[in-house]
Amino acid sequence: MSGALRILVMTDEMEVGGSQRQIVHLLQGLKARGHDVSLLYFRKHSFLLDAVRNAGIAVHQIEKHKPVDLRFVWQLWRFLQSGHFDVVHCFSITAELWTRLVKPLVRGTRFISSVRGLGLDFPDWHWQAKGWVMRGSDAVISNSRAGADLMQERCGFPAERIDVVHNGAALAEDVSSQQRALARGKVGWESADRLRLLFVGRLVYNKNVRMLLLALAKLPDAVRPLTWIAGFGPDRGDLLILRERLELSDDVRFLDERDDTADLMLAADLLVLPSREEGLSNVLIEAMGSGLPIIATAVGGTPELLREGENGLLVPNEDDAALTSALRRLLDDPSLRERLGRTAREDALARFSQDAMVDHTLVIYRRCLQGGKR
Repeated sequence: MSGALRILVMTDEMEVGGSQRQIVHLLQGLKARGHDVSLLYFRKHSFLLDAVRNAGIAVHQIEKHKPVDLRFVWQLWRFLQSGHFDVVHCFSITAELWTRLVKPLVRGTRFISSVRGLGLDFPDWHWQAKGWVMRGSDAVISNSRAGADLMQERCGFPAERIDVVHNGAALAEDVSSQQRALARGKVGWESADRLRLLFVGRLVYNKNVRMLLLALAKLPDAVRPLTWIAGFGPDRGDLLILRERLELSDDVRFLDERDDTADLMLAADLLVLPSREEGLSNVLIEAMGSGLPIIATAVGGTPELLREGENGLLVPNEDDAALTSALRRLLDDPSLRERLGRTAREDALARFSQDAMVDHTLVIYRRCLQGGKR
């Protein structure tokens, strides 16, 4: 089947997050290739919907008001049945479960499920439900090999039956010193008396910004970078309290949620991602594409992106002393920062472009439509 496809991408929420950003990249790429694409979501949303609509992509919402909502199930079935989609690609467990339930009643459509974050602390019922979803899917796509291996461990689903499609990003085209200076002017970071450290992500337990603050507090005042925390979430209040307790008020600033992360990355001198767990981080891919030197915890799919000492620095999970040492190593060595950033950008351009992700995903769609299994 080589013609244009009718494709629905479905998720629970369109808040700002890694999976949601990948949805935007995928939809834009599919649309640019001439396919008829739509987005369906159930609950919360953000400015990311504007990017979808601005690309001329139809956006639909079916509101879900309670955990078991029979009216929602009926509306979902009617929508899928009347849409005559070739492919429905689900990006959240909620979307997967309800789609799996109505799948026998929807003819001629291939259903794709996803493995995104690792969710190591999920309860047993989650893994049982995930296994049921995957066994009823026409294909399963994971954004990391670590995620595929976890599905075999927790759900008993063979890892070799899962397609690994690494995240893709719209990578920065120009990372010259002139472009970086322009970006610093845009975001108000024109002063160059201190190095600028950036964190981008939700302020939640698994992102572990606490570890970053503890590591920064161990640095001498003379070398401590100006740190910008770009993100919002339920841990914000506790992190503000910790910042005060560690006497970092002059060193750490909270920017809240931003839609100009591309400029922030060009303006920064290094990026840190101290997560407790990750699937495959969009933030890391975008930072690599921006030529930023990176320090990250060696969790989940992150070692699939970063090679210690070659295109980034990896530190153990929950080890703020190791993070302090890595920070000192980068802050004291401009040539190391330049080499790591340059190699990271080369890797991102070769391995993690938006085009590569979209093309690989399309191959899987067409294989399913031709009746093929992995």
